Amino acid sequence: MADKGIPSWPKVTIRLYDAHNGEVKIAGRSHPVVDQDPRQAALALVADRAAQLGRPVKATAVEPDGTSWPLVIHPDGSVDSIAPEVGRGRGRGGKAVWPVYLAIGVALVLLAGTLTYLLVIRDRGPKEPQAVSTTLPPLPEPSIKPDIFQARPVPTGWTSSAAWTVDLMPNTTPAVSPDGKQVALITNDAKVAVLDANGKVLWQDKVNKSSKSPVFTTIDGNPVVAVVSDDYFSYWPREGATGTFIKLPSTTQVQFYGSSPLVVNKQGTFVVSGESLRPIDAAQIPREASVLLAEGQQVLVSRYYGPWWLLEPDKPPVEVKPKAPPGSNGQVERVVLASAGRVLVLWKTKGENVVPVVHNTKTGAPAAICQPTTASNAASAKWIPDPEGKVAGWGTCVISVTTNKIYTVAGLEPLSAAGGKIYGRLNTNGTIVTPGQNPKPTELNMARPWGIAGNKAIVLHENVIYALTPA
Repeated sequence: MADKGIPSWPKVTIRLYDAHNGEVKIAGRSHPVVDQDPRQAALALVADRAAQLGRPVKATAVEPDGTSWPLVIHPDGSVDSIAPEVGRGRGRGGKAVWPVYLAIGVALVLLAGTLTYLLVIRDRGPKEPQAVSTTLPPLPEPSIKPDIFQARPVPTGWTSSAAWTVDLMPNTTPAVSPDGKQVALITNDAKVAVLDANGKVLWQDKVNKSSKSPVFTTIDGNPVVAVVSDDYFSYWPREGATGTFIKLPSTTQVQFYGSSPLVVNKQGTFVVSGESLRPIDAAQIPREASVLLAEGQQVLVSRYYGPWWLLEPDKPPVEVKPKAPPGSNGQVERVVLASAGRVLVLWKTKGENVVPVVHNTKTGAPAAICQPTTASNAASAKWIPDPEGKVAGWGTCVISVTTNKIYTVAGLEPLSAAGGKIYGRLNTNGTIVTPGQNPKPTELNMARPWGIAGNKAIVLHENVIYALTPA
């Protein structure tokens, strides 16, 4: 028999729901499949698991009508059928569709060269005794070496001496963790790499060449490094372990405005949990409300004039009404935008000015109240929070998050923030603003840090990261 001598673990079930959707369960862990050809996509997942184990695996394939097919799937993608037991299997006298169809499908996949490392959703769930290790495979490290930064004026407080440098994949940017201990990047040979503040490679893994810039975010309350490519949403624990890979339907957008990723496509709005995309019930999104961001398993949606709602899968919506600040007439001019933990609202006054207010997402209470300004100035004001959560700039309003104090710097245009400082333009000059201190003039073309890792300023020039040492 085709299954003679093949262990029964891990238990694998392939279930088709319709022409484009299915699910693969491996050792109890669910892998959603959304594809033009779900049979082919499902087989790719199971064949790769067989390749990782170095042997064939048994699987049960279930059609939408409930017809089931016991199969043996080999590491090379070939498929054998197992004679079904009486009362099971073909049903209605049907032909053995799965073995024939899947064998053809895998041949096409292998010939097209699309069964690659990233076309995988690797199981991170509870392991059987002989399951694959979650340790990342050893890979050649990128070239990391000291250098001198001479392309532009260095940021105030740092020297032109770079303790370490590394090349990036073109059209990507680095990310610095909120605690300043790690730097994530995509190398020029298509690997996601996480370095410590001294430039030591902590871990790395292969990614698709279409991958975008890495992001430090949270999923299921855990800090992770996430990477989005044309076909996959991938993430790894910050400390480094086998990644999770979720297949994305075409035309999917993933945004990171909140503390967690938000996934939006033609099928709806989703949050990420484990190896799944959990849908938000479209019927719960109020009429004329816009989807803004995700915070954990909650999605923030808001109307133009407020209020906003927190939506979570399998839970009722929570409505949040923003509380009017002093100096307003109690009417909302408009909800501007949202970022992690904050919703920015303009409030009307008895005159022509508006009051910019930063509200707490969950309670609606004012977290920061800026000075009244004209509606035109408020409309052009940029919101620039730093990744460390110490400071934020909203036009001329500088907010110290750590002290909850507000400072107004007339003429300020914030451009970036890092290390508790706002970098931007002041009238026609460059400037650095530290809350509670006088602005410091800088050269307009000064390199602005992407973040501060340890005591080093991380700057970027022509696809090269420079970790500048302090002055």
